[in-house]
Amino acid sequence: MANMKQHKLGWIGIGRMGYAMAERLAKAGCDITVWNRTKAKAEPLAKSGAKVAEKLTDLAGCDIVFTMVSTGKDVKEVLFGANGVLSSATKPKIIVDSTSISLEESAEIRAKLNEKGIKLLAAPVSGNAKVIKAGKLTVVASGPQDAFDAVTPYLSAIGRGVSYVGDGELSRIAKICHNVMLGVVIQNLCEITVLAEKAGMKRHAFLDFLNKSVMGSMFTAYKTPALSNLDFHVTFTPELLRKDIDLGLAAGRTHGVPMPTTAITRDLVQTLIGNGYTDQDFSTLLLLQARASGIELKPENVDIGDGL
Repeated sequence: MANMKQHKLGWIGIGRMGYAMAERLAKAGCDITVWNRTKAKAEPLAKSGAKVAEKLTDLAGCDIVFTMVSTGKDVKEVLFGANGVLSSATKPKIIVDSTSISLEESAEIRAKLNEKGIKLLAAPVSGNAKVIKAGKLTVVASGPQDAFDAVTPYLSAIGRGVSYVGDGELSRIAKICHNVMLGVVIQNLCEITVLAEKAGMKRHAFLDFLNKSVMGSMFTAYKTPALSNLDFHVTFTPELLRKDIDLGLAAGRTHGVPMPTTAITRDLVQTLIGNGYTDQDFSTLLLLQARASGIELKPENVDIGDGL
């Protein structure tokens, strides 16, 4: 068992995801100090054993600092800004960034950190706050191997596994590929679920069969309540999905990889957005598919678990 107090950890960004991730580290017994722009959001973490910082420079003495903020601009601000972590004389050895940012921004941040002798581990995650609480978050990481080795025990404590895919920004590509699959799979799932219903089945009965079969997955089980009960509270918006599919298609062009199913899915997600389905979950693709198939869906109101 790794010594969870071997390094002093800092954590920047206590949104829904950041809170759940930092909470798992605190509960695992790590020496962790957390900072959030709105301090009140971070304060409940003290109950789990975290220290709550007043200012970003309070994290300068940490060995490893994690960032989980909104945008690449925010990552730069909390690290390199006038009052950022690196505005102090002491500096962390490793930065671990789990923010969803572009390859270009990630490479730029890496270069700036390298100049200061600090290593960057790019560590995007797959899951949401509920997945984290269930201990099923997965992490993909890229950067220097020794930085990955040092951070592995902590990333493992956050979820159920961490995969190292190599140097540089490769983990950002891995995350884009993952989210492209999210789009293609949900579209296919919506097509076959509407087909099953139009042929006379209950959606939940068809999905129950699918989930028990070799084609079932953590994802199909997780989306079953949404598709059965038409509960489309947001886990991921159609606009965010479109952005990631566009990044995937751009990478396909760069590397000369044809992505025909991805291209069709992109047009369907665009159609979803154009039809006004913007403030609900991307699984509203089900409603678009039903309309295109000439049927009106009703919630089945079945008590069904999401597999987590």
